[in-house]
Amino acid sequence: MSSSSVALEHAPALALELLELDEQARSYAQKAKAENTVRAYRADWRLFEAWCAARDVGSLPATPATVARYVTTLASDGKKPSTIGRKLVSISRAHQLAGHHSPTSSAELREVMKGLRRTLGTAPKQKAPVSVAALRAMSAATPARLLGLRDRALLLIGFAGAFRRAELVALDVEDIRETGDGLEVVIRRSKTDQEATGRKIGIPYGSNPLTCPVRAYRAWLSAAAIAAGPVFRRITRTGHRGGRVLGARLSSKSVAIIVKRYAAAANMNAAELGGHSLRAGLLTAAAKAGKDRRVLKRQSGHRADAILDGYIRDRELFSDNAASGIGL
Repeated sequence: MSSSSVALEHAPALALELLELDEQARSYAQKAKAENTVRAYRADWRLFEAWCAARDVGSLPATPATVARYVTTLASDGKKPSTIGRKLVSISRAHQLAGHHSPTSSAELREVMKGLRRTLGTAPKQKAPVSVAALRAMSAATPARLLGLRDRALLLIGFAGAFRRAELVALDVEDIRETGDGLEVVIRRSKTDQEATGRKIGIPYGSNPLTCPVRAYRAWLSAAAIAAGPVFRRITRTGHRGGRVLGARLSSKSVAIIVKRYAAAANMNAAELGGHSLRAGLLTAAAKAGKDRRVLKRQSGHRADAILDGYIRDRELFSDNAASGIGL
């Protein structure tokens, strides 16, 4: 049999193999971005499509002038420059995936965005950090039932671990090991670790039993009879002791709701606090205590120093102030 005949005989099998490899490659490409990021891209794109359809202009491909008008509309609606920037990334990605040149790279649009940032400013409005004193008050406000035990553990673990919201609610019992020094926690995936290489942090015992994250964690698991799976779970509002523990884990949004709930219960301004307040609280308190930058990064998972510098600068506003000690 000639070599050409052999090639023809194996052609269908080779073609099938190539198709399977193409499908696998597409699957890997889809996983290149985190699920939340992909969802945000899709939502942004649907809004842009709807805006274009309402004005009878093309969305794919869109002209730079169309995108500039869209950006102007978003700014008029009160959207922040950071939000508008993310929406432009979504529009750019949709064009690239469809094989079109992105209209967001035009000089015209760059000038519009530059003027928009100068007009609106770019400083993010951050939620206030939870102080240690505030954390004590919030912890004391948790009720003596399942809901309170869960929320108290979430507040104290979230603060002591400097967790991002998504990291906190993603914790499983299998990720946590209790030792004589405290809790060893493995964070499987985070915002800065999308490839899930993982990292380990320690959460020590607290000096006060009422605000000790280790004791709070132990009390919650015991009362909820949780031996495996998600640590922080949904609870029904009815039943024995005020609720029944479900198998479903809490969402990231639940962290902000819980923080605000107990801030209000402790007579604090809940509007100033959010899901990030626990993480910011630990970093602020640690910076004020003079903890080394390396220690802060190990606990928080920050890769760059830029964000941590903000917490350290806040600490130094008065401790290392030019107007201090000059006889005023």
